[in-house]
Parts: sequence; C-alpha cells; structure tokens
Amino acid sequence: MKRILGCIALGLVTMVASAQWSNPSEDIPAYNASAPAKPLPPVLSGNQLTGVYFSHPYQVTAYKMAAAIPAVLHQQPCYCHCDREMRHNSLHSCFEGTHGAACSTCMREAVYAYQQTKKGQTPAQIRAGIERGEWQEVDLLNATM
Repeated sequence: MKRILGCIALGLVTMVASAQWSNPSEDIPAYNASAPAKPLPPVLSGNQLTGVYFSHPYQVTAYKMAAAIPAVLHQQPCYCHCDREMRHNSLHSCFEGTHGAACSTCMREAVYAYQQTKKGQTPAQIRAGIERGEWQEVDLLNATM
C-alpha cells in the first residue's frame, strides 16, 4: 500500500513539475501591447557604456540601438525570461541597467527589433518575429547602426 501511495505521490509531483513545459506557445514573456503612455526610464548611454559589462563593441552597439527605439522595445517580450527573476516588464527593461549587456538573448532581440524597425516593421510585426525566434539569427559581431 505504501508503494502505491508513493507512486501516486511521485506521479502527481512529476505532473506538476512538468506543467511548465506543457505548451511553450503560451509561454510568452512579459511585454506591453501598446506604446508607453508616459516617458520610459532611460536606456544606459554615453559614459555608462564603459567598464566590465561593455568590453565588446557589439554590447555598446546593442545599447545604442535600444536607445534609438525605446517605444518599440517596450512592446517586445524578452526570451531570456527576465520577467520571472528580475520582474522586467518588456525588452526595454533589460537596457535600463547592465542586464542587456550580459545577455546575448537581450542583445540579439534588441538588434533584431532595431533592424526590423529600420525596414518599416511595426512593433506588433516585430513581436511576431521575436515570438517565432527570428532574433536567433542575429549576428552580434556584425551588427551596425
């Protein structure tokens, strides 16, 4: 009887633990559906783009791109899932501090959003591309403004 109850308990724990992987299409990180209603916190810039977090040119480039399109980034999810651990509410949040410089996901998504904005894509179209994983094709080493 103890074995049966143990197996049932183990099965329930397994089901609960695996629920987080049940439907990845519903696991879209936090973002804002529309443009910001009030001014956003600034993206790091200028002399803030130096030091240990900015040892590679592509890190600085990603921040400059992010600063050029803050309202677009405000409407994008970040697939490093920093909304869970850091309580970020969009991709813009990643560039308000140094998190974006330490995370290739954030940088690639920001570069992707910048490039797509320059091609005339709307924030909603960019978000759809990010959700499809198109940002994963971004080559940070060759990203230029």
